[in-house]
Amino acid sequence: MTMNTPETRPGTWLSDRAVLRIGGAEARPFLQGLVTQDMGAVTPETPQWAALLSAQGKALFDFLLWADGDDILIDCEGEVADALAKRLTLYRLRRAVTIERTDIGVHWSLDGGEGVADPRLAALGRRWLAPAGDAASGWLGHRLRHGVTEGRAELGDGQTLWLECNARELHGVSFTKGCYVGQENTARMNYRSTVNRRLVVVPTDDVAGPRTRIVYPDLGLAVEHRRIDDLGQALRPDWLAAALVEPA
Repeated sequence: MTMNTPETRPGTWLSDRAVLRIGGAEARPFLQGLVTQDMGAVTPETPQWAALLSAQGKALFDFLLWADGDDILIDCEGEVADALAKRLTLYRLRRAVTIERTDIGVHWSLDGGEGVADPRLAALGRRWLAPAGDAASGWLGHRLRHGVTEGRAELGDGQTLWLECNARELHGVSFTKGCYVGQENTARMNYRSTVNRRLVVVPTDDVAGPRTRIVYPDLGLAVEHRRIDDLGQALRPDWLAAALVEPA
């Protein structure tokens, strides 16, 4: 790894994450036509949250993109890393692109000056890539209490439209970059303001309902897919509350 990143320190490694390396002369153009984020915005100092969507604009995989020289590193959910690599390989065709899983670790901390602010929400803390170390604790609860969802268990496997995953509010989509898989429906929803449902975090007593994606009983929280006129007791952090305000 050639990135100029902080060294590993105890208790910061997100052990459920994995990193794929997209290399080759066409790495950026290859991803530019596939993912929701503009690859021109991806630098070592400015990673970007993005997704690979279905043709209907539903989330298949979400991840953070990092620049490492001419390569792009994909910080993704470990359990689906191989499936993501396989899906990207299907799109590769004859392009001069390599796709491989690495042993790089993803790190997170709320204190200190390591890394960069999470591109979704600065309150999530700071993130960096370095060799794996001692596992972090507290990340899941911290993320959920800020209303931020991620990963297949929460977003679903091709079940949820990307804008319903709060991608617009959490900087996971570019509306100026041009075409990508699922772009047409995503752009239409944005310009017509037709995001009628949201993934939200709700307090729970460990009883899953028809709208529940996953329950975290130890945290007393769950992720649900709800209509915006039926959010009930869902957590409404400032970024979400602002998005729900009706235009004057």
